[in-house]
Amino acid sequence: MVSHNQNHFIVISFPAQGHLNPTLQFAKRLLRNGARVTYFTTLSAHKRMLESSSNTSNIDGLTYAPFSDGYDDGYKGGLDDANHFLSEIARCGSQALRELIQSAHDGGSGSVTCIIYAILVPWVAEVARDLQVPSFLLWIQPATVFDIYYYYYNGYKDVLSNNNNDPSYPINLPNLPVLTCKDIPTFFLPTNLYPWALSLFENQFKVFEEESKPVKILVNTFDELELDALKAVDVNKINLIGIGPLIPSAFLDGQDLSDKSFGGDLVTAGTTDEYKDWLDSREEASVIYVSFGSVSVLEHQQMEEIFRGLTECGFPFLWVCREKESKQEGREAEKEEESVLSRIKREGSEQGKIVSWCSQVEVLSHSSIGCFITHCGWNSTLESLVGGVPLIGFPQWTDQGTNAKLIEDVWKVGVRMRVNEETKIVDREEVSRRVKMVMRNEEMKINANKWKELARNAAKEGGSSDRNLRGFVEEIGGLLEGSKE
Repeated sequence: MVSHNQNHFIVISFPAQGHLNPTLQFAKRLLRNGARVTYFTTLSAHKRMLESSSNTSNIDGLTYAPFSDGYDDGYKGGLDDANHFLSEIARCGSQALRELIQSAHDGGSGSVTCIIYAILVPWVAEVARDLQVPSFLLWIQPATVFDIYYYYYNGYKDVLSNNNNDPSYPINLPNLPVLTCKDIPTFFLPTNLYPWALSLFENQFKVFEEESKPVKILVNTFDELELDALKAVDVNKINLIGIGPLIPSAFLDGQDLSDKSFGGDLVTAGTTDEYKDWLDSREEASVIYVSFGSVSVLEHQQMEEIFRGLTECGFPFLWVCREKESKQEGREAEKEEESVLSRIKREGSEQGKIVSWCSQVEVLSHSSIGCFITHCGWNSTLESLVGGVPLIGFPQWTDQGTNAKLIEDVWKVGVRMRVNEETKIVDREEVSRRVKMVMRNEEMKINANKWKELARNAAKEGGSSDRNLRGFVEEIGGLLEGSKE
């Protein structure tokens, strides 16, 4: 029997892998805090979760409410179809969410007391407001990136827009490190190919402006990591609350040792764990882990340069090479890609191991990993920090350049690879140079271990993130009780 006094949260995610992972982990945290949770996303995303090698469908107390957006096999279109895809998510999602809230109210199981939604679905706030249900944003990128967007929509648009892709042009924003065009979200750059992104963020910030009292925003970070960034914006308007890192409990606070699933940016059915035995056979801190996430893609030539750089530096490596890794399309491109991948697998078999998937959070917690060559996605960055692994950044788009800036200049746990200005790619010499630099840098290792301990302390019972989330849940409970008086 469900208690009518129990908080009932709906957690809502955009159907992208990098969004599903942290929102699902957040749902688990709510469950551990005594709430009842319904997880709401598209049917295509739900199918991927069920087909994955994880046990996400069997989480005690978690209910799923998938809806169809007309792309039930996943979005496979290009830029031309993006606006239609996003509008259908908003249209279908709004209707399905209204029906879900209404059915919870009419079904006798208790009304929905709170909605938590991640980025890129600002329409959720409108539905929640219409139905008089409290809603809060879960910001799944660092607080520093939120601050940059905040300033863009609050008086600093020209500062961020007038950089003209000049890497020497300083971008000065209040209470943040000095940035350049390489350090800000790519949506602000003249080369941006995704105009819909700024439109969605603009809609989100309009939601904040319509609130009559200070807005509370939950952030996938922790106080010790971004103390200044969490307080950088006007606290009379916006209160940023660190409740992260949102990664599986088994690798963080240890409250749920069975929670080892759905970590990292890649989840694929039918994969093997042979890479685990390979890692077990390697010396401590000797292996280079290479992965560019579930979205970023590389040119064939760039893959070749990374491979040559890895083989030249001499360290063993574990590289996640996805199929369709390259940007070229068509049958000839497929043949070339197959040739590149097969040659890398063949020639690198003695020194390295090439896999199409791995449990990233598990790999980054393995004692044999010495550094991580990464696209600097926020999930990957946090997983590396929790694992105490130094990073080599190769950012591609969106928030990744900002994350690379923080990694190199603020937290000092890694370096950023530099692109050759003539070829426009990172050459093998740069790859080898950066790997050797990080693998031999004791200060980075010390800093990485420091952040590892601080991250785990924040998440464990009584830590800053644990306190922040408990306080938030108790406040929602107070709202629930107050509504009954």
